[in-house]
Amino acid sequence: MKNLTKKGIALNAYLGGLALAAHAPADDGAFVHDRIVAANSSLFTESFFSEPLTNYAVGWRDSNDIEATLQFFAPEVRVPRKFEYAETSNPEEFYSEDNDERALRGDFGTVEYTRLKTNAKTANRGLKICVDLDEVADQTDWQKQYAAKLLRRLRRNSLRRAIALLSAAATNTAKTWDTTAGKDPDQDVVSDIVTATTSSGVRPNRVGYGDTAWSKRFLAHRAQTSAGGFASAGLTYEQLAAILNVDQVLVSRERYSTGGSKSEVLGNLVLMFMALDGADTEDPSNIKRFVSPCEGGGPVRVYERQITSKLYEIVVEHYELTKITSTLGIRKFTVS
Repeated sequence: MKNLTKKGIALNAYLGGLALAAHAPADDGAFVHDRIVAANSSLFTESFFSEPLTNYAVGWRDSNDIEATLQFFAPEVRVPRKFEYAETSNPEEFYSEDNDERALRGDFGTVEYTRLKTNAKTANRGLKICVDLDEVADQTDWQKQYAAKLLRRLRRNSLRRAIALLSAAATNTAKTWDTTAGKDPDQDVVSDIVTATTSSGVRPNRVGYGDTAWSKRFLAHRAQTSAGGFASAGLTYEQLAAILNVDQVLVSRERYSTGGSKSEVLGNLVLMFMALDGADTEDPSNIKRFVSPCEGGGPVRVYERQITSKLYEIVVEHYELTKITSTLGIRKFTVS
């Protein structure tokens, strides 16, 4: 742990700032139609539980498949609300002996692994939306539409947290991918993955591009007056993953709103990291999104209530905690 102290301090400071940056305003009691606010815990009571909306929410999938992007950057690991997970922060897994022969009447050499075990609990997260019934009088299934809005918002929040964690924990390198001769963005990524593997012993198996970074990669390749440049510009995600020798390549095109303007979640960044689908609390991957079942056993739970003759509220909750479980081998390009 000692050799990661500076990075750990920087990461903790970054996460502290992220925690203070609210993704939705606090519930101030003012009722404004179609406004999403952080849900008050008093709304999470059994009398307001909606089984039909919960069933809908469990089976809901975003048309733009933000779930797939979230699973790529932060695969879920199912845990109870209080749990213990392992952090891998040292190179012990890669130590090697010059001689492991047992001497006559002697014993075998002893090895010891000192992975840190951390106690944690998933956070109860949720959002509420306010509805004026006059605004939805001519709509059918409007409760499902508003529940879907909250689910989409919660997934976007989760994705932003995951990418912020990876970005803060990564070793950054500035890159210029433009139309000048000699640019080879894919070679840059291959070289950095090899460097990461040699320095940490952990080979990144996923490469995520922001929309801007991917565009710059494409234009840089297309501008090269070579067969290789033209061919690289048209590679599919699967073909590029094979060339980079990684399991998956993905481009994040998600946006979020800040003060009325839209910002890319990943933007001009390229993230190289190690993550596993179907992982458990012990697997030595870089990032995990721990999720716990809500009451009743489902991944999400929906509540609804009519608070006056014309005012209505819908709440969606879930339990989640995203953690960097190892900083080894996480790399980042900031592309200009």
